[in-house]
Amino acid sequence: MPETIPHLVSTIIPVYNRAEMVRKAVDSVLAQTYRPIEIILVDDGSTDDTPAVLDAMAREHPDEIRVLHKVNEGPGLAREAGRQVARGEFIQYLDSDDWLLPNKFADQVRALRDHPECGIAYGTSMFVDTEGQVINPVSRWTGREFDYLFPALLERRWWYTHTPLFRRDVSDAAGPWPRQRPEDWDLEARMGALRTRLVHCGSTVSCQREHPGAERVSHGRLDAYLRDEAWFLPRLHDCALQAGVAEQGPEMQRFSRWAFKLARELGAMGERAQAWTLMDLAADAAGGRDAGMRTVAASARLLGWPATMRVVNAVQGLRRDPARA
Repeated sequence: MPETIPHLVSTIIPVYNRAEMVRKAVDSVLAQTYRPIEIILVDDGSTDDTPAVLDAMAREHPDEIRVLHKVNEGPGLAREAGRQVARGEFIQYLDSDDWLLPNKFADQVRALRDHPECGIAYGTSMFVDTEGQVINPVSRWTGREFDYLFPALLERRWWYTHTPLFRRDVSDAAGPWPRQRPEDWDLEARMGALRTRLVHCGSTVSCQREHPGAERVSHGRLDAYLRDEAWFLPRLHDCALQAGVAEQGPEMQRFSRWAFKLARELGAMGERAQAWTLMDLAADAAGGRDAGMRTVAASARLLGWPATMRVVNAVQGLRRDPARA
């Protein structure tokens, strides 16, 4: 990896077939009041005119923009390719459809300078529509002040990829981006396992763009979504334990119910091995005290997962039937 340049902020933007959108993202970085900066655009095997658009932007700003062209492997490995050539003391990730506010780098670098014990600075992110109109001025939990990523990260990813600014040494210590989704949550969980301290810079710093109907589940990819979760949840649990999350705490108990629900869904799909892995994980997180989990596990061993889930769904249907209230 290249030698780190002090004070430099490296922004890494993976791009796939977004020739129109990416310019707004790039312009938002160029508009930062902070300098020095570099922008690394990673073309992830685009099949439209995106590569030519990226190269044109690099020619327009040769001192600040570099372009990498690679085969299509997904956003995680595209970001990793950018990280490998980044030279900044600070690392910023930005997706090609979102954008930063002009104050972001100045406010977050200042926060990290004022708090040398912290490795990540973050601010408030807004949720906006496709026209840039604000839907929610404080999206997710980005307006809250957290000292550490965990235990909140055990329950949900409470910020966006563009919300934080990382010190380079924190990024390096966490290791490479994975290919498997959810790649961003996985990387941040590893940062959380290091017990990296956070600081909120006190300002609004970025915008998350709405994509109506863009969720993977809504596009008929529920099976893939559940398998991704099955891969990720054991890793998230391990990171939470390394971060010191209390095994009997409320976050761990809610995580246990999440793993239990996923185990049932995988069992109904016929994914027996993954279902049992998640059942064991749910039981561990619950401390082995959940009677419902024990009942479902016993039934699955006796009747099999499909039959067990038919019984569970029937019981739940009876409980929801207003005629029986």
